[in-house]
Amino acid sequence: MIADNDPVWTRPKMRLQGDRTGVAGRRRKRAAADGGAGLPDAASVARALLAWYARAGRDLPWRRSRDPYRIWVSEVMLQQTQVERVRDFYTRFIDRLPTVAALAAARETEVLRLWEGLGYYRRARQLHAAAQEIVADHGGEFPRTAADLRGLPGIGRYTAAAIASIAFDEPEPIVEANSRRVLARLVGHAAPLGNTAGDEPIWRVAAALVPRVAPGRFNQALMDLGALVCTPDRPLCAGCPLADLCTARRERNVDRIPAPALRRPVRQLRETAVVARRAGRLLVVRRGADEWWSGLWDFPRLPGNAARARRGIAAAPLLAALECGRTMRLGTITHSVTHHRIELDVVTCAAGRPGRRAADRRWVTPRQLARLAMTAPARRVARLAADAGPIRAASG
Repeated sequence: MIADNDPVWTRPKMRLQGDRTGVAGRRRKRAAADGGAGLPDAASVARALLAWYARAGRDLPWRRSRDPYRIWVSEVMLQQTQVERVRDFYTRFIDRLPTVAALAAARETEVLRLWEGLGYYRRARQLHAAAQEIVADHGGEFPRTAADLRGLPGIGRYTAAAIASIAFDEPEPIVEANSRRVLARLVGHAAPLGNTAGDEPIWRVAAALVPRVAPGRFNQALMDLGALVCTPDRPLCAGCPLADLCTARRERNVDRIPAPALRRPVRQLRETAVVARRAGRLLVVRRGADEWWSGLWDFPRLPGNAARARRGIAAAPLLAALECGRTMRLGTITHSVTHHRIELDVVTCAAGRPGRRAADRRWVTPRQLARLAMTAPARRVARLAADAGPIRAASG
């Protein structure tokens, strides 16, 4: 039996029983109202889209299996991260942790080390926690419905629908960056998108269009169409399988749909990383719970540029205890994190004393450093320090 929140659109000649016809009709009317110019025929959309996908769909490593674990890992990695960047991370992660049981049994430090470079490390921690819950509470078997999947840590509406539709053929709609754009143009929805309230009309359109047969392939086809054809700029409308059904194209409004969302301004920051050395070891510190990259290892940082940091070393309790000598500037790197662009000067110094022992700081060898779960900028700082070699007597 279909629950009230289930997708209801079906292929032609498939009959809905009881009062489902009324539910389907109401949802189509509501989706059509949301869409502006109206909802195209769902069967026509599915036929055209699936035929195109059979010819032009991307060959991605996570699509070679319907294992829900592999689909889940890929979907979490793809959040806020481009497909091409995820390929190598995904392969490395699956090679090391091929099953949900292996992930559940892994130490958090290993999971974070495998995730290093993808950013948004909270995703990795939630992935790890959810794997442990699947093993402990579900006997190592994935829940098969979107509703049950959403009960796991870190699995929201989109991820649950993607796993349920692709792995288990549940007719669940999906809305993410690419499919959102395709659906908005298809129905002529010109309002801004990208937040919960703004996306709700598009979720209703997606629910009205997803077929009961091959819903996972349909959802993957929507994503590929947005990535390859219905792109944000200069979409290839002439080669689009949905061109004849597209309201935005018919109304010559493609370049204005979806409406651009307001972007948060990027704040510029200047900091200095201090690479303190002593007896062939480097000092690293663990980022705090209220900091970016919580729980990962980094080099001590001070606000301001290298010139200001030289004066700040003596005033910072952690670094002052080291009795550092003169500093040498190694270079500058830039990186971004959560609407901030950081210009990071890098200096090094020889520590006269090891400083106070604490759980959130370590003196490590270069080999030990390579095994730590570090921030991506810290890894770049480490390479600068390695390239610089021994500290020269003169300051930079």
